[in-house]
Amino acid sequence: MISIFDLFKIGIGPSSSHTVGPMVAAQQFLQTYSSLHALADIAAVDIDLYGSLAATGEGHATDTAILLGLLGHTPEHIDTRQCADYLRPIMDEQRLALAGEHVIDFDTKTHIHWHPDTVLPYHPNALSITATLGNGEVYTQTYYSIGGGFVINQNDATNPDSDPASPTVNNPPYPFNHAADLLTMCESEQLSISDVVLANELHYRSEEEVFAYLDRIWTVMQDCVSAGCMQDGILPGGLSVKRRAKALHEQLRYEASLPPKDEAGTDKLAAMDWVDLYALAVNEENANGGKIVTAPTNGAAGIIPAVMHYYRDFLPQYDIHGVRKFLLTAAAIGSLIKQNASISGAEVGCQGEVGSACAMAAAALAEIMGGTPAQCLNAAEIGIEHNLGLTCDPVAGLVQVPCIERNAMAAIKAINAARLAYRGDGQHFVSLDKVIETMKQTGADMSDKYKETARGGLAVYANTHIPTVQHGVSVNYSQC
Repeated sequence: MISIFDLFKIGIGPSSSHTVGPMVAAQQFLQTYSSLHALADIAAVDIDLYGSLAATGEGHATDTAILLGLLGHTPEHIDTRQCADYLRPIMDEQRLALAGEHVIDFDTKTHIHWHPDTVLPYHPNALSITATLGNGEVYTQTYYSIGGGFVINQNDATNPDSDPASPTVNNPPYPFNHAADLLTMCESEQLSISDVVLANELHYRSEEEVFAYLDRIWTVMQDCVSAGCMQDGILPGGLSVKRRAKALHEQLRYEASLPPKDEAGTDKLAAMDWVDLYALAVNEENANGGKIVTAPTNGAAGIIPAVMHYYRDFLPQYDIHGVRKFLLTAAAIGSLIKQNASISGAEVGCQGEVGSACAMAAAALAEIMGGTPAQCLNAAEIGIEHNLGLTCDPVAGLVQVPCIERNAMAAIKAINAARLAYRGDGQHFVSLDKVIETMKQTGADMSDKYKETARGGLAVYANTHIPTVQHGVSVNYSQC
C-alpha cells in the first residue's frame, strides 16, 4: 500500500512525472554519488532524457527541473518565485554549482541529450545522469519517473522488492491490494475507508504527525486556489493561453453580492461555476510552475482541491475532521490504482491521471456525504469508468490545452459520480477492481502517440497551427 505521505506530495509545476520526478532524481543522484565520491572530483555532467521525458520534456520543464535538482533544490521547499534567478548562472554563464557548492562548466545545448525515439524497457519516462570525474572515471545512474513524483532507479526497476513505495515488511493492520479486500475489511470490522487508511498510517507514525501532514496538504491546496484567483495574463510557453480564473472569480463574487432572486430565478447549478473556478485556478498555477500538491499527479492536480472546496463551500457539514477523512479515503483509491494499474499519463494516457483523480475525489466525497464503503467504491468505479480511454495529448507538450479545462470537467464528474453512487445501494455491475484492470489494459493497447508524446490527438494541432512555441523551465519560471 502507498502512504498518504507518498501519494500527496507538495511540489512544483507543471508536471509531477516530468518536473517533480526528474528534480527528485537529480537530488537522489547527488546523494548516491556523494556517498561514494567527492563532489569536487566531478569535471562534467551529462543528462540523457528518453521516451516521453524527451518528447515533451521541454514543454514540461524537465530539462531545467533536473538542473534545479542538481543545484540542490527540492520540489517541496523550492521558492518557485526565484527559479529564474537560480537558473540564471547556468543560462547566462554556462556555470552549474552542484549542490550549490562545486562549480563546473555546463552548456544546456551540449550537455543535455534528447532521445524521444528511445524508450527504455521499464517505463517511458527515463533519464540518466552521468558524472565524468577528473581522472576520467564515469559514474552513471538511470532513473524512472513513474508518475505522481514517484522515482525509482535502475536497481529498483530490476528488483521490485527494493521499491520503497512497496514495503514488504512491517505490514500495517489492514493491508489491502484490491477494492474487494478493502470492502471486506470495512464491512467485517465496521470501519469506513478513511478509518482503515488512518489505522494503517498510525502503524508507522503518530496521529499528530499524520493529521499535521493532512492539514498541511489542505492548506497548500487552498493557497494554490487563492493564488490562481489573483493572477491574470498569459501563461508561458508560446501558446498564448489566457489565464481565466481571476476574471471568473471576480464575476462570481459580483454575482454573489447581488440581492437574492426569488426561488424561481435562482440558478440551481451555480455551484458548478465555483467548482470550475477552483480547478482552473489550480491548474493555471501548475502551468505557470507554481506550488502544487500532486493529487495524484500535477496534470490532474485541480480535481481533488476543487471537490474539497465544493465540500467546504457548499456542504453544511464541513470541518477539519471531514477534510482529513476526505484525503484518507482519496488515498485509498489512489493506492489501489497505482498498485494495480498506473497514474502515469506516459504509461496509460490521461485516464491514469484525470481518471484516477476523478475516482479518488468521487469516493472521498461519497464518504463525506455519509456513504457506505460500498457506495464510496461505487463512486470511484463510476469516476474511472467514464474516463476510460482518455488520451494524454498536450498541445506543444505543455500542460495547458486540454489539461486545464479537463480538470474542471473531471471535478464536476467526480461530484456527479459521488451523488449518483450515494443515491444507490453500492451495488454495481462492473467492480472497481475490474475497471482498474480495464484501465491498465486500455493503456497497454493505446498507441504511444496518445500517451504524453505530443504526437497524436489534439497535440498535432501545434504542428499545423502554431508557428513558434517556446519551451523549457527557463521560459515557465521566468514569468512566475
